[in-house]
Amino acid sequence: MKKYIIAILALACTFAAWCDEAEKTPVKAVNYKDLRIINKGFDNSERVFSRLPETLKDSARADLWERQQCSAGMGLRFATDSKSIGVRYDLFYNTHMIHMADTGLKGTDLYILEGDSVWRHVNTNRPYIKKGTEKSCEATYVSNLDGKMHEYIIYLPLYDGITDIDVIVDSTAVITPGNPEIIDKGKKIVAYGTSILQGGCASRTGMASTNIIGRELNCEVVNLGFSGEGKMDTYMARALAEIPDVDVYLIDPVPNCTEMMCDTLTYGFINLLRTLRPEVPIVMLEGPIYPYARYDSFFRDYLPKKNAAYHRNYEKLKAENPKNLYYVTSEGLDGVEDDGTVDGIHLTDLGFKYYAEKMIPELRPFVEK
Repeated sequence: MKKYIIAILALACTFAAWCDEAEKTPVKAVNYKDLRIINKGFDNSERVFSRLPETLKDSARADLWERQQCSAGMGLRFATDSKSIGVRYDLFYNTHMIHMADTGLKGTDLYILEGDSVWRHVNTNRPYIKKGTEKSCEATYVSNLDGKMHEYIIYLPLYDGITDIDVIVDSTAVITPGNPEIIDKGKKIVAYGTSILQGGCASRTGMASTNIIGRELNCEVVNLGFSGEGKMDTYMARALAEIPDVDVYLIDPVPNCTEMMCDTLTYGFINLLRTLRPEVPIVMLEGPIYPYARYDSFFRDYLPKKNAAYHRNYEKLKAENPKNLYYVTSEGLDGVEDDGTVDGIHLTDLGFKYYAEKMIPELRPFVEK
């Protein structure tokens, strides 16, 4: 028994020494300014990681302006040979919601590229606030990597914003903005919609539908989903039209609109966008039929009426000009089991996977032309 105790103590001392040595490994902080930001639509935003141009500040409703401060869909691209990778960032709000995990709301995901085209989730930071600060998070995603050069993405918070972010790597590591052909900045989808599009309620940031679509299609996807605020405002159509080099627009506003709004706003919103950017295809996605509508007689009737009003306007627009306008029904949007939501409306990771699988075949032809 004594020999076993001695052996265990020796092993413990060895492990402790290894931990001490690991803690002493020098690191450096590399700011986002030296890396590549992906999925950002506007260069003239109020802050680097907000999502609308500052020129809209006086036009947008207060709630919309608040939602656009969230960094939903944005990410950092980089390549490094570091054996450890961490992150340090400052939150804009440090908010919390009862139906969404903090890891998706204000955490960050690290993905690595395996081979030529397969992105794998490495780890997610739990967004603990660093002691002595109000809004700073710091964490190590992974240690003991192979020391070879790899391509990475860090996806930023979905329902909070950030004011600054550093990637933490070994002090001797090489780190670059990465290969620009990976998540090709020459291919761009712009997606406009609601809280569902924004990423509510993914358990982690890489599982928002726009991020899944971007990884699969190797393109940038600008996420302009705003919780409660996808209401087809005229100024938003104009803003979408200002984004350069767009391959296709995905328009998904129905969950935030009443039947009357679908009937009276759809034509003007889409027609204005078509007028300003006639060369860019527009894909109109109708609203989901929530699982509870199977049993709630009001919503069983009302949700299809909203979609019908939306579709009538599509038909009118299509009759006037058949070019570059497409319509996708919501059939199968949250999966065949109706089991893809957190609260009957907002999506789980499973729901986002279904959403992406539904839309990828619809969007692929426009970015792989």
